[in-house]
Amino acid sequence: QVQLVESGGGLVQPGRSLRLSCAASGFTFSNYAMSWYRQAPGKERELVASITNTGGDRNYADAGKGRFSISRDNAKNTVDLQINSLKPEDTAVYYCSRRSGRNFYYGVDYWGKGTLVTVSS
Repeated sequence: QVQLVESGGGLVQPGRSLRLSCAASGFTFSNYAMSWYRQAPGKERELVASITNTGGDRNYADAGKGRFSISRDNAKNTVDLQINSLKPEDTAVYYCSRRSGRNFYYGVDYWGKGTLVTVSS
């Protein structure tokens, strides 16, 4: 069965960097685009970034522009999200997701359980 397991969250000070990772299993990882979403307390889940199945193209939503970088390693079945210069407003649960096709125009069909990032001094 499809499994997406996020890791790398935690408590981090403002201005620091953090790298989240998602380990995928149960499907042919290199056939699917992947995305990261986040949900802040009291807010709706929002798209952060997406990457095509080969990693050749990336797309950043407004929430992810500037300080976020998505990458993937198809040999290791992982997709990462690098977040730089963290701000308190980046505090959220970050979710890994699978798109139902090779590019990020497909909808999400599987979600991970999320990893909590708390930005605070």
